Amino acid sequence: MLSREPYKGPTRKLVLAFDVGTTFSGVSYCILDPGEVSIIRGVARYPGQERVGGDSKIPSILYYDLQGNVRAVGAEALQEHIIEQAEDEEWVKLAWWKLHLRPKHLASSHIREGDIEPLPQGKSAVEVLADFMRYLFQCARTYIQESHLGLWGSIKNSIEFVFTHPNGWEGQQQQQIRRAVELAGLISSKEEQSHVHLLTEGEASLHFCVTNVITSDTFSRTPGPIEVPNCSDTFSRTPGSTEVQGVIIVDAGGGTINLNSYSMKPSATSFEEIAPAECCLQGSVFVTSRARTLLQEKLLGSEHYSNPDIIAQMTETFDNSTKLGFRKPDEPSYTKFGTIRDKDLKYNIRSGQLKLADQDVANLFEPSIEAIIKAVEQQRRAASIPINLVCLVGGFAASDRLFVRLQEYFLPLGINFCRPDAHANKAVADGAVSFYIDHLVSSRVARVTYGIECKWQYNFQDPEHLARRHKAVIDVDGKTYIQEQFESILLKGTQVSEQREFRKPFFATRKSLAECKSYSTDIMCYKGALREPRWLDIERSSFATLCTIHADLRELSRTLRPKRSALDQSKYYEFGFDVVLLFGCTELKAQISWKEKGVEMRGPASIVYDEVV
Repeated sequence: MLSREPYKGPTRKLVLAFDVGTTFSGVSYCILDPGEVSIIRGVARYPGQERVGGDSKIPSILYYDLQGNVRAVGAEALQEHIIEQAEDEEWVKLAWWKLHLRPKHLASSHIREGDIEPLPQGKSAVEVLADFMRYLFQCARTYIQESHLGLWGSIKNSIEFVFTHPNGWEGQQQQQIRRAVELAGLISSKEEQSHVHLLTEGEASLHFCVTNVITSDTFSRTPGPIEVPNCSDTFSRTPGSTEVQGVIIVDAGGGTINLNSYSMKPSATSFEEIAPAECCLQGSVFVTSRARTLLQEKLLGSEHYSNPDIIAQMTETFDNSTKLGFRKPDEPSYTKFGTIRDKDLKYNIRSGQLKLADQDVANLFEPSIEAIIKAVEQQRRAASIPINLVCLVGGFAASDRLFVRLQEYFLPLGINFCRPDAHANKAVADGAVSFYIDHLVSSRVARVTYGIECKWQYNFQDPEHLARRHKAVIDVDGKTYIQEQFESILLKGTQVSEQREFRKPFFATRKSLAECKSYSTDIMCYKGALREPRWLDIERSSFATLCTIHADLRELSRTLRPKRSALDQSKYYEFGFDVVLLFGCTELKAQISWKEKGVEMRGPASIVYDEVV
């Protein structure tokens, strides 16, 4: 277990971590007092769940009225009088709305149009996220005020926010999260964005596992059984194995499955990522979605039980009980939905229960299980060291069927497999707090190849240039160039520390000095199979614009002197600078660099992502 040092900061502050999930969401927090060892706690009381007693999450559900106003959120939205009022006043219910934010590049052909409720008219996904964030913050504030009397006044202006997101969410989605934080009123100005920290759900889950599951002895070189505390199972090492070299964290949530692989640095509580993180849209909601389709097919033709309202009731029962309890396909499953009078033997309905064949239920899980196994195998192939341990966390981890199937797969491979005994659904929120106070990951692996589009002076001896001579252009300096060439800055699979800089020199020409005061260029990513791609017209579909970097060059422009074109002696200006990128943090950062009288100068560079409407 992680041994945490006392907080060394000069003043008290509060860390609030938000896990906004597809199906359930929660908040964890930590009060940092100078000289005190920090304790991670969860917000365990929410409106509508007061009688539950310590539930750490609420459903990610909102109701909007026809004017676009929030009327109910979370557990309150499931109260009977709220549901009745919503029907009477035609409120719009939103569930699984987080999927509206999903990146286009994630495979989602299995998501049907009717799986996700449309957003209310005039509301964007970012605005819905902001409304939900605002509610979570209000719940957290109330809980802390009630649990720690007199504390809130001393920390309300010293809050560090941590927001998690799926591994597959990139800069575009990170920008949307930051925009939602502002809309929610959690910060009062853009300057306060420095108090907002973004983190992948996979890395948050690693911190949870290190804090609660993985011990230093797990990574020791002493032969013998692996002791994995707080897990539902403990396994012996594979014969001949002397250590756990690497661990894969599988965060199985409602919407996404996130996978990250790590190794522990010798004699230190510090981890290095050893393979590009994975993310797939095959969380537990898609098991439920497939169950809905199965029920519709099974009851097709029934005059009464094919009713959409009854199908919805059956689906809800399957989601809340059948899905979690199903373990092995050796006995039928029952989905209760009605009263003892509900009976139709033709459709296997008796005493208000629908009987489902065991294999039919088992098949509902297979696409998600296969996606996890495929992603794990990809992690094993890409990892720089062998993987001996897999930890399963997240809300979907509570599924017995998921656990048993993965256990059956991993154990014959000599891979130890475990899941925490309890609170696995708190892994992301608790781990996000640990990320802020413990900061265990020292390096990360690039998930794709990053680079820029550039032009090179035409070379008639280069076969690649000759093949593209019809694309040659003459620039203002009078020289001929070939465009559409890709210059990589960072290759996929490269291990990157947080302090390591990647830079690429730029040279540009402009007709006037005024045009030299700023410069914009696109950072592109390549997701194809080539190790070092060179041309954008090969595998064009594998290239995408990640973001645009806008550089302020006013200081640099003052040092420029005019030149003459080799073509017509017209005046032009030429300037050069480096774009400096930091990929090792949880968010991409950028600067520009240039030389003045032999001295390196640094200037600001803003990163802008296209908004998704």
